[in-house]
Amino acid sequence: MPPPRRLWRRFAALGAALLLGCLGARAQSLEGVLMPGPVIQGHAKYESECRSCHIPFDRAAQNRLCMDCHKEVGADVREKRGYHGRLEPQPCRACHTDHKGRDAVIVQFDEKKFDHRATDFELRGAHASTKLECRSCHQPKRKFREAPSTCVGCHRKDDTHKGRLGENCAQCHNETNWKQAQFDHDKTKFPLRGKHASEECKSCHKSLRFSDVGKTCIDCHRKDDTHKGKLGAACGDCHTDRNWRESKFDHDRTRFALVGKHRSAKCESCHESPDFKKTPSECIACHRREDKHEGQLGTQCADCHNARGWKEAVRFDHARTRFPLVGLHLKVPCAKCHATPRYKDAKSDCYSCHERDDAHKRRLGTRCADCHNARDWKVWDYNHDRRTRFALDGAHQRIKCEACHKRPVADKPTLPTACAACHATDDVHEGAYGPLCERCHTTSSFKQIKRRVSTLAFPAAVSSARLPEWWPHASRSRSAPSGALH
Repeated sequence: MPPPRRLWRRFAALGAALLLGCLGARAQSLEGVLMPGPVIQGHAKYESECRSCHIPFDRAAQNRLCMDCHKEVGADVREKRGYHGRLEPQPCRACHTDHKGRDAVIVQFDEKKFDHRATDFELRGAHASTKLECRSCHQPKRKFREAPSTCVGCHRKDDTHKGRLGENCAQCHNETNWKQAQFDHDKTKFPLRGKHASEECKSCHKSLRFSDVGKTCIDCHRKDDTHKGKLGAACGDCHTDRNWRESKFDHDRTRFALVGKHRSAKCESCHESPDFKKTPSECIACHRREDKHEGQLGTQCADCHNARGWKEAVRFDHARTRFPLVGLHLKVPCAKCHATPRYKDAKSDCYSCHERDDAHKRRLGTRCADCHNARDWKVWDYNHDRRTRFALDGAHQRIKCEACHKRPVADKPTLPTACAACHATDDVHEGAYGPLCERCHTTSSFKQIKRRVSTLAFPAAVSSARLPEWWPHASRSRSAPSGALH
């Protein structure tokens, strides 16, 4: 009975497998015979497995097998990066030919002629210097592609910040000079202005802990704060970044606006203490030494002086005093009347200032204003008729005051009004007719006699007892004749 069909199929499959196994072993043995030479030491473990790098009858597949093993190079080629990714498409064997022995070097290129621009790290600045050797970045026994591409990869020892600012060194440093910083401070919360822009980083960043530096002025300028913190930490309210000693404080916003010379005065001229808020605003607080009045006029200096100049003409309103200035007094310097700065000691009577001008030598008293006025000392307007009991008429209008007022008096001059008081020496009658000279004589001329004199009833005898004391003939005892004068 013949075997079943299923059993024949099994025998056929087994025979085919044996045949193929024999053919494969023969082919592998044949490839080994045809191998051009030993592979490099790095490929030695694959030498017995030709199909690790070659596929029969498919040479193009060799590149894929290379990059399957060298995955980093394969990734560069696919993503067109790195040196291999930037090369023109070509088989790997064009540069890397194997089967030349265990010690063969299959990576061959001239380091001096190598164009680093074909890599992901173009050499610039100091990196492009001919003095810099490749081994400075490419360590021995390591692949060139394994060289670090970050700054800190090579300059970690140069990082004075000890990693506190991260690894992106290019934010501040450049390839021309490692010690030269190009950080854009304007992108921070503290843009550099004025003198800050020319300062070295270490002036503020003394510990190189850039991210932890304070942003207030007082953080750096505490030693410069002459106010000892009494005015707070907002230094920018007064000072500028152009010059620490320059102040931009608007004094007009205070209770003491700066005008005149005050505007050019230095702050310390008034603010002797760093605590500006305790500085008094009264003039006398700063000008006490200049107060020539010795405090007698009080502390309201501004009543007379102004801020344009301490010595400038006084603007004091003299009309508010008991001695208003009129006439020529308006032009007289203060010192002419106020001999000393103690102004309240100045006398208000004319004679105190004009004693030397008194041509009357006190014969008319000291009340100069009774006759003179402030328009002109030499002009006088005394009205003898209205202000006295002795009206001036006739020759009396032409004579000088001193003709009658011969002796000095203390105050208001008082003289007798009888004719004989002045004309006793002119009495040719020697007192025989008494002191009433005006009965016969006129004021036009003492020698002139009235044309008609009525019969005068003279006393039978004019005794000396009835004559005034000043009458020159009072000591005589004689009788006046009776009768009429013609």
